[in-house]
Amino acid sequence: MRVYDSPVLKVNASTENEKVVLDAEGPLSQLAKPFLRRINGIFAEEKPISVSEDELIFSTWIPPIPGPVFSRVISAEIAAIRKKRVPDQFSIGITARCPNRCIHCGAADIKPEKELTFEEICSAVDQSLDLGAYLVSFDGGETMMRNDIAEMVARVDKSRAIATCFTSGFKLSEERAEALKAAGLYAARVSLDSPFEAEHDRIRGRKGAYEDALAGIRNAGAAGILTDMFVVVSPHNIDDLEEFYSLAVDLGMHEVSIYEIIAVGRWLDHEDEVIGPKDITRLEKFQKAMNSKPDGPRVTAFPYFMGPELFGCFAGKRWMHVASDGEVMPCAYTPLSFGNICEEPLETIWKRMGKHSAYKKDAAYCMMRNPDFRQEYIHTIPQGAKIPYRLK
Repeated sequence: MRVYDSPVLKVNASTENEKVVLDAEGPLSQLAKPFLRRINGIFAEEKPISVSEDELIFSTWIPPIPGPVFSRVISAEIAAIRKKRVPDQFSIGITARCPNRCIHCGAADIKPEKELTFEEICSAVDQSLDLGAYLVSFDGGETMMRNDIAEMVARVDKSRAIATCFTSGFKLSEERAEALKAAGLYAARVSLDSPFEAEHDRIRGRKGAYEDALAGIRNAGAAGILTDMFVVVSPHNIDDLEEFYSLAVDLGMHEVSIYEIIAVGRWLDHEDEVIGPKDITRLEKFQKAMNSKPDGPRVTAFPYFMGPELFGCFAGKRWMHVASDGEVMPCAYTPLSFGNICEEPLETIWKRMGKHSAYKKDAAYCMMRNPDFRQEYIHTIPQGAKIPYRLK
């Protein structure tokens, strides 16, 4: 089947041994081959969420194949090969309000003077789509604190992007889940810090947080929304990977996404309590082992996925984040701002970010894990400065 069609490049998808294989034809086919080889390698090694005669859903992070949104994935990859910056991943904080007090919260220092309005959020999303985004993530705080989140999801142009949201499960009721599904929410990412109730509640700083997470997962799944268990892994919970996965199996979830703890926000002074190279190798092996099983949710381990063997760090190059007051950051975990969407167009800020010396070159792994980057940009943030800190 044809999954991408332009005058200079056509990409086809076929099935071999129940695995999807992409191939290209046209004047730019040679340019596309390295990317397609890499994607085909992932398809060959790992299981998708679901496969039917007409559609493949590989991950909650990837639009359905084929379709107009997946065509934008190909466009973004071709742009990356040609060294053109496209913010294919766009996340936006719709509120800083949250019932939890997580010990590792990256947004803990962000105390906004204002909260973006509904129209400001929708305008930012539309502008990101014009820049090439195909994945829109509504972030918080706790996204369910906004009573208009379903209306925000409905406003996302589904011919150009999939819409997802992060949540702790708080207030993700049956009615809310059904409204989000009706609005076109593709996936709900429900955060879990421990597969054990007491420990999860301790990390979240609120009794009942674990039950909220499980209820939110069940309600989203029952409404037909793809469910993703979002795990922030640290030296304190990396030994619980099997237990996280078993819980996801029991809950009938579609994916387990593993991110790494970042020394920022409340975790700023814990640079010695982050994962290292051996942990990332362990996550790679875990992802491949779980994805080689025919059943159960797929696993996406971002420290490996966004590492030197695959795609590298997305921040400021393929990912752009907007805080709940409009400050534009390279990612949700880098407390540096390049402008505010309430003051100037998103495209202007995106171009400014790309001209900054820190984001001109590709990074093999998370820049916030790089001691030199942290020394130059994070440790020099003036004490008491507004976070995210506005770079000049």
